[in-house]
Amino acid sequence: MTTGQHVHLVGVAGVGMNPLAQALVAAGAQVSGSDRYLDTGHELDVLPKLRRVGVRLVAQDGSGVGPATAAVVVSTAIEAGNPDLEAAARHGVPIVHRAQMLARLLEGTECIAVTGTSGKTTVTGMVGYLLEQLGDDPTVVNGGIVANWETPDVVGNVRAGSSRRWVVEADESDRSLLHFTPDWAIITNISADHFPLDDTVALFEQFAARVKKGIVGPGDERAPWRTFEPVLSPDGCTFAYAGQEFRLPLLGRHNAENALQAVVLCERLGHPLGRIAKALATFRGIRRRLDVAGRAAGVTVIDDYAHNPAKIRAAWQAVAPHYARVLVAWRPHGFGPLAKMFTDLGALFREMGGTCPHIAILPVYYVGGTATASVTAEALVAEAAREGAPVELAPDYDALIAATAERARPGDVVLSMGARDPELPALARRIVKALNAPSSGS
Repeated sequence: MTTGQHVHLVGVAGVGMNPLAQALVAAGAQVSGSDRYLDTGHELDVLPKLRRVGVRLVAQDGSGVGPATAAVVVSTAIEAGNPDLEAAARHGVPIVHRAQMLARLLEGTECIAVTGTSGKTTVTGMVGYLLEQLGDDPTVVNGGIVANWETPDVVGNVRAGSSRRWVVEADESDRSLLHFTPDWAIITNISADHFPLDDTVALFEQFAARVKKGIVGPGDERAPWRTFEPVLSPDGCTFAYAGQEFRLPLLGRHNAENALQAVVLCERLGHPLGRIAKALATFRGIRRRLDVAGRAAGVTVIDDYAHNPAKIRAAWQAVAPHYARVLVAWRPHGFGPLAKMFTDLGALFREMGGTCPHIAILPVYYVGGTATASVTAEALVAEAAREGAPVELAPDYDALIAATAERARPGDVVLSMGARDPELPALARRIVKALNAPSSGS
C-alpha cells in the first residue's frame, strides 16, 4: 500500500476494524471510516480516540467514498446494500476484506500470527506486551484492548513499533486467517465454535501449512501442555516452566495456559526465561477478558467477552472458587450462533446451577440484516428452565441492572458476559453504580 492513499473502512468502530484503521494511519494512509453507531448518535468510547489519531469519521451514506479512494475495507459483518459499498461500485473502487488489508500491511515484515478457537486476543496482547518489554519494539494489531497500553486518548489495541516484527490476531470465524503467511504462529486451542469440529481442525491445518518457521500450540511436543499444573488464587496464578517460576496477575487456569504459550513463543524467539518472567508479572490483561469493572457493597463485578459455551465455562470456572455466589448476565451475540449452541448452552447452564443461583439472559443482540430469528433467547430460557437451570429472561438492560442490584449480597461476584454489543462494557459499569446506590442489596 502506498503512503498517502485514501482508504475507507465500513463499520470502523468494530473490534476488528478500529485496530486496522489505527494501523493504516500509522502506515501513512489517509483513513476515513463510517459506522452506524455514529449515525445513530452513539458516541462509543472508541470513536473520539480514532479521531485523535487521525481517522476522519463520516456518515455511512456513501459520502466517504470517491473516485480517488484506493480501497473500501469491510468485515464479514457488512452486508450487501450498504451505502458505502454502493458508492464503491459507482466509483469503481475495489472492496477489500479487513484481513486482506492487514495482510498487505504485513508484507516485508516478520509476522507472528495468533489464532485459535479461544484465547487468541489475550495471547496476542500478551505476546505483544512481552516483546515490547523485552526490547523488540514490535507493531501489534489486536482485537482487544491491552490494559497496559490504554489511556484516555489511546484505544490500546494497537502498538506502532519501529522493528520488522509484527504481532497480529488472526480470526478463524470467517476463515480470514488464511490470508496470512506468518513466520511464527500460536494456535491456542481447537474446538467446535463457528464450524463443526472436523471443519475447524481442517481449517487450522490449512493455516498451519502456511506458517514458515514454527508453531506453538496443539501438537507441539516440546512444551509441557499435558503436565502443566498452575497454582490458582484470587490474585492470579503461578506456574513453572523449564525451571523458571512465572507469575501472572490474572484469574483462571485458561489464562495460565495462555501465558505458557506466550512464554514458549518468546523463548523460541531467543529471549531468556528470567526476563520473560519479569515482564509477564506486569501484564494487566485485556479489557473485557475477566476485567474487573468495579467493586461496591462487598460485590465484585467482572466483565468478559465470553460468547460460546467453552468461553462461558472458562470464565465461570475462573471466578467461582473465589466468591460465595456467581450471578450471571449473558447476551447472545446473534441468532445463528445461538441456534448452533442451543443444546450445549442448556447443558452448561444446568451445570452452572450449583454455584450460580441466577443466570439472566438478555435478548439476542441484533442490529438488522438477513439473520433468521428461528431460535430466540426466550426459547433458550424456556428450555433450560424446564431442565432445572436457574435461568430467567431479562427483557432489557434496565431491568437486569435493577434485579442484579437487588439480588447481590456481600461476597458475591456478578459475571457479565457477551460479544459484539458495544453497550456491554457499560452494562458492567452500570451494575457497579447500581450497587453503590443506597437502596441496593438484600
